Amino acid sequence: MYIPTFDLQLMWESLPFVLEGLSYTIGIAVASFFFGNILGILLTTLSFLPNRVLNKLIRLVISFFRGVPALVVLFLLYFGLPYQLDALTATIICFSLTSSAFIGEIYRGSIAGVDRGQWDAAYALGFSFPKVMRSIILPQAFRISIPALSNVAMDLVKGTSLAAMITIPDIFQKAKIVGGRTFDYMSMYVLVAIIYWCICLLIEYLQKYLEQHYLRRYGKIK
Repeated sequence: MYIPTFDLQLMWESLPFVLEGLSYTIGIAVASFFFGNILGILLTTLSFLPNRVLNKLIRLVISFFRGVPALVVLFLLYFGLPYQLDALTATIICFSLTSSAFIGEIYRGSIAGVDRGQWDAAYALGFSFPKVMRSIILPQAFRISIPALSNVAMDLVKGTSLAAMITIPDIFQKAKIVGGRTFDYMSMYVLVAIIYWCICLLIEYLQKYLEQHYLRRYGKIK
């Protein structure tokens, strides 16, 4: 019977090479999270406008990118277009689009959690819809959204491993290279799993910091 073993020496010696791909893993995740937030906020904001056609179109877009696997979107962008996108651009566009659908739903739910009286009070003071959203509603929605947004950020970090399928030299691709050279995929996959876990622990720490920051500044969410 085969018993999996880990070559700790190989893992330690390969660590510098694997970490060379960390800039791609972090860079893709951060860029995708940034653009995903912009698109998600835009979709959510537009969905509150009194336009039924626009609302249905937004729901269709969100439903599509929530329901289609990221790998399929990635392959469509990289292999399916009539013109060739470079791998990094295709990856960032893919994860920005897929994450925006989930982020948009997160913000929609968070905005719904803001007391309706604040909308009415802002309109009574003569605020326009964009100003109400920017100055009053979205800051409170962001505060409510922190735990869910941190989950999206973690999923993006882990999802960047799919970029190895189109030759992005991230940490997963680097681990595959060493595994193929040494025929010890088990050790390398354990190593890369630990690296992903450590990154997610940092995101979890940032989440707790932001929650405590808003708690100290504004108190509990009612």
